[in-house]
Amino acid sequence: QVQLVESGGGSVQAGGSLRLSCAASAYTVSNYCMAWFRQAPGKEREGVATITTAGRTSYADSVKGRFTISRDDAKNTLFLQMDSLTPEDTAMYYCAARSAVWACTLRNELYSWGQGTQVTVSS
Repeated sequence: QVQLVESGGGSVQAGGSLRLSCAASAYTVSNYCMAWFRQAPGKEREGVATITTAGRTSYADSVKGRFTISRDDAKNTLFLQMDSLTPEDTAMYYCAARSAVWACTLRNELYSWGQGTQVTVSS
């Protein structure tokens, strides 16, 4: 079973940066579609970024140019570099994995989840 453990969340002022990490166990991240999602209080979980087995990335419009998804295959770890943060980025951030049998998607479908890490951005 996929096990995903996020870290790196915290509190930061607007304009600041954070780097989230997701350590995976029991499987190899490069063999899955990997993604980051987020969920703010009272809102639905939304896709932030995905990376395919081939390393192709995609982003939600709201984070394009500010967030970067990457992975370190040697460390079996997924990352999300978040720059120019705004209060609208405040949410619980989740690492997610989806079988490569299906195409990567920012839709909340058929993903396995970590427990999340909280990101809070103050103005």
